[in-house]
Amino acid sequence: MSKEFEIHQDIDLPGTPEQVWKAVTDDTAAWMFPTGDWKAFVKVEEFPTHLVTRMEGPDGWFNQLEHQLTEGHQGTILRYVHSGIFVDDWDNQYDGASKHTAFYLHTLGQYLAHFNGRPVTFSDIQGPDAATAPNALDMFLTSLGLENAKEGESHSVNLPGSGLSEIVVDFRNENFVGLRTNSSMIRIFGRNAFGHRVGLTVHDFAPDADAQENTSLWQQAINEAYAQN
Repeated sequence: MSKEFEIHQDIDLPGTPEQVWKAVTDDTAAWMFPTGDWKAFVKVEEFPTHLVTRMEGPDGWFNQLEHQLTEGHQGTILRYVHSGIFVDDWDNQYDGASKHTAFYLHTLGQYLAHFNGRPVTFSDIQGPDAATAPNALDMFLTSLGLENAKEGESHSVNLPGSGLSEIVVDFRNENFVGLRTNSSMIRIFGRNAFGHRVGLTVHDFAPDADAQENTSLWQQAINEAYAQN
């Protein structure tokens, strides 16, 4: 049964309203995923303080994102509202969407603080069927040697294509893990908790980054993590 939803999030972000505006319009691949092909229209555009984009479909379906930006004492305060209609399994979809929102907006802050304005190479990697298991996120973290890693810690980790690398665990909860190096952000999604599979995105800011290579190496790593179990 279709039912409307609305997710609110307020967050303090480093950078000016103009920089945040650019990040949420032109630079989404740097912290979330590319949205250039979305069939959305701009409902409100008041640069650099208020942006509303919306997609609509049959039978009243819609998906809308609203960004309200105001200057704060140390950056920009973002008031984010995601609203729309979920068609099936409303409670599970709402839970997943609200938790994803918190992770994405945290990652937006990491991008603005550490990589703002740098060109990015984006990769999206999904685990195999075994990555749907209830303990699938733990299994993948164990393969990286990060099963006990806590938010705020630094670790030396063998990363695909990079070898031994220093990483910061910038986010960690029961569903999501954020890793940051001096040239990349790796976002690990425990979507097995929401009926899907563990996957990850790589946001690579190195000048010589190669999307195909990153995808291939990380795909091999995540496949091997579940083949061992």
